Amino acid sequence: MSDKLVSETGGLTRDSRWTIIVMISKLLPSIAIVAFAAQIAPAAGPEDEIRAVLTRQSADWNRGSTDAFVEGYSNEAVFVSDTVTRGAEGLRERYRKRYPTPAAMGHLTFSDLEVKMLGAEHAYVIGRWKLERSKEGGGDTGGIFTLVVRKTALGWKIILDHTS
Repeated sequence: MSDKLVSETGGLTRDSRWTIIVMISKLLPSIAIVAFAAQIAPAAGPEDEIRAVLTRQSADWNRGSTDAFVEGYSNEAVFVSDTVTRGAEGLRERYRKRYPTPAAMGHLTFSDLEVKMLGAEHAYVIGRWKLERSKEGGGDTGGIFTLVVRKTALGWKIILDHTS
């Protein structure tokens, strides 16, 4: 190989250039697939983010953490049921008093969730809740709820919970 050819090709020989071309041609389809998949994969929208709050709450409840469960509520939340409870701390006390043991807490599930946006920062959620508990824990119970949620700097938080 002449010195002129080496300087014009940056030191690449014909064989090494061919190897690079083959490697690039094998990479291009993979890059195209990844780029295409990124375009069609939907980003999590607000409805998915709100559902994730409820999923996290049921997981927190089911591992016995009322503190973590209440993190899904705004500090100014209002809970309406047989009484009206205001604020996250009031909710924490209510849940600890009503569900003092793991048996009383049981296993919580949410179902039939309907999430409707009321603008970019507010939504309502309608759904069903069910607690599966032993007889010693109080037996199974459940009902219907309506939530109003607000997007905050800390994510979606429940500001109003009407549960029956």
